[in-house]
Amino acid sequence: MSIHSYLAKVVREGALTVRLPGGESLVLGDGSGAPVIVRITSGAWLARIAADPSMALGEAYMEGGLVFEQGGCRDLVEIIGRNMKYRPLKRAGALSRWWLDRRLQANARQAARRNVAHHYDLSIDFYRRFLDPDMQYSCAYFAHEGVNLEEAQAAKKRHIAAKLLLEDGQKVLDIGCGWGGLGLTLAKAAEVEVDGITLSTEQLALANARAEAAGLAGRARFSLTDYRDAKGPYDRIVSVGMFEHVGRPNYQTYFDQVARLLTEDGVAVIHSIGRADGPNFTQSWIAKYIFPGGYIPALSEVLPCIERAGLIVTDVEILRLHYAETLAAWRRRFEANRAEIAALYDERFCRMWEFYLCVSEIAFRYRGHFVFQLQLAKKIDVVPLTRDYIGEGERALARPARQAA
Repeated sequence: MSIHSYLAKVVREGALTVRLPGGESLVLGDGSGAPVIVRITSGAWLARIAADPSMALGEAYMEGGLVFEQGGCRDLVEIIGRNMKYRPLKRAGALSRWWLDRRLQANARQAARRNVAHHYDLSIDFYRRFLDPDMQYSCAYFAHEGVNLEEAQAAKKRHIAAKLLLEDGQKVLDIGCGWGGLGLTLAKAAEVEVDGITLSTEQLALANARAEAAGLAGRARFSLTDYRDAKGPYDRIVSVGMFEHVGRPNYQTYFDQVARLLTEDGVAVIHSIGRADGPNFTQSWIAKYIFPGGYIPALSEVLPCIERAGLIVTDVEILRLHYAETLAAWRRRFEANRAEIAALYDERFCRMWEFYLCVSEIAFRYRGHFVFQLQLAKKIDVVPLTRDYIGEGERALARPARQAA
């Protein structure tokens, strides 16, 4: 099938014009929405995009092989998202999954450290250009319309803290602690001791500096530790936005470790991106340029490992479009600070991250991605019978005397 007939088949909605090398233009879609005009700059780029659009489209934008004459990256990706329903869903076969598991997602200690450094050891000044002041780099919680990013990220932390049922004197493990924002929030919410672990040297340095500045270094400690090497026991375990980096072959190891580290009366909350369409594979451009070793799990891949680890799922919550709204907020801030980001890195880096933020937002709007929060325990009666305690806990934490910075 030629690229002409392929595009005509899969782009049925929207208003997209593709100008090809040599002067020919393809007018695609039904004319609805904002018009987008793109130009492919050479026959070589046209061939690459036709052969492997999932990889080459992002590369072409990064390298200048795809140029916008009207509209922008977000507009194009929106058209692609709207037309996903007309494309056959590709699934990795058994051999492909075997290869992906062993070659790309094994995530042994050294590889895990290297993969984390690829993404999270970028300049803190870069991340500050688009994140909220607390440096929350995970899905926010938009309780109602009109909430800004800062409010939504604070609400996310309260939501998780309420599910943890914190009590004074407890020990808490934060697996994948980021720049320390959640760990410090938990240490302020109750008289608990928090051990935050990360594989990012940049995150570790800032988390410890923040703990020291807040006068919490004695109760909020951060270290460069692989989750497989953590020592327990802990009354509470929390992990936000880290499970996506574990790798499918390590799911059983991960939940076995959570079970070993958790006390008999303990509670854990695991917050992760998930996929609604069942087991699949990581989009190739994302795997190469953004999250090497990463994988978005289906719940059907996660729950059997939890069961085999001897853990009980005491609560499941699906956050559907919350991450789409989070990514949209990040993208707007990124665009507002683009010149400063280009000064830190370069224009190619900016186009790469712009494409990443755009395609990720669309994955949550059109591709069935969501965020799940799993509350786990060893005993069936360690959390209240109804979910009322979550809202009550959030309201208590939102009172001025208890608010996290």
